[in-house]
Amino acid sequence: MRLGVMFDRDLAPELLVPFARELDGLDVADLWVVEDLGWTGAVSSAATALAVTERLRVGIGITPAPLRNPALLAMELANLARLHPGRLAAGIGHGVQDWMRQVGAAAPSPIALLEETITSVRALLRGETVTLHGQAVHLDGVTLVHPPAEPPPVLAGVVKPRSLALSGRVAQGTIIPEGLEPARIPGILEQIGAADDHELVAFTHLCVGDDAREVMRPAAEGQAGFLGVAPEEVAMAAGSPEEAAALVRALWEAGATTVAVRPMGADPLSHVRKLLAAL
Repeated sequence: MRLGVMFDRDLAPELLVPFARELDGLDVADLWVVEDLGWTGAVSSAATALAVTERLRVGIGITPAPLRNPALLAMELANLARLHPGRLAAGIGHGVQDWMRQVGAAAPSPIALLEETITSVRALLRGETVTLHGQAVHLDGVTLVHPPAEPPPVLAGVVKPRSLALSGRVAQGTIIPEGLEPARIPGILEQIGAADDHELVAFTHLCVGDDAREVMRPAAEGQAGFLGVAPEEVAMAAGSPEEAAALVRALWEAGATTVAVRPMGADPLSHVRKLLAAL
C-alpha cells in the first residue's frame, strides 16, 4: 500500500522545488504532477521534481494522448527513466474532451488513440522498433536510440467502463480521479480485469481542519459535475486527521494499490503531516 502526494495545479510552479524537497523527507512514496490545459506541462514538472529529490517516485498524472505524439512522449519518458532509474511512473489519458477541442486536438476515436498511444509508447520504451498504422497513431520503423534499461510503468488515467477495460488490456496500471467512493473500487477492478500486478492509483482531495468540509465544498461541487454524481457522494479525505486517515485506509482496503492525496490550501504539506500522524 503506497501513499502519494499531488502537487496541486493551482500552486505556483516555482513552489514545486521546495515542495518536492520537503516531501522527499516525509514518509510517503510518491509525488504526482499534473498536466491540465493552461496550467503546467507534466514532463517538465516531473523532470524538475526528479532532479531535486533522491528517493520519491514521481508520477505523471496525467498527460493527454491527443497532445503528445507517442514517439516524442516515449523519448521524453526514456530520458527521465535513464536519468532517474526506477523513479518514474507515466500516466496517459484521453484528456478532457472540451479542452482537446479547444486546441484543435480532439480525436475522432479517443479510445483508439489512447490504446494505440499506450501500446506504442510501451513498445518503444522496451527498445522495440515500432511500425503501427492504426486508426490514430502512425509510426513507421521508429526506434529509441537510448531506451531505458528499466522502462517506467505506463498507466492509463481513465474512469469509464470501456476505458477501464482498455487499461486492463494494455497498461500496467490505472489512475482513477478524485472523488470516487471506496465502495466503487471493487467494481472498477472488475472492469479493469487485469492481473494482480496491475497498479490502481486512486486520487483523493485532502484537507484537515474543523472547517475542512466547508472549505472543500466548491471542489466537491466541481468534481461532482465531472463524475456525474451528487456533491455529497464525492469522497474526500476531509475533516479531522482521523477522518482523513479513515478515507485513505478505506481506499487501500477496497483494493487501491496507491492512494495519492491532493492537499489543498496555502500550506498543503501541513495537511499531509497531520494525515501521516493519524495513519
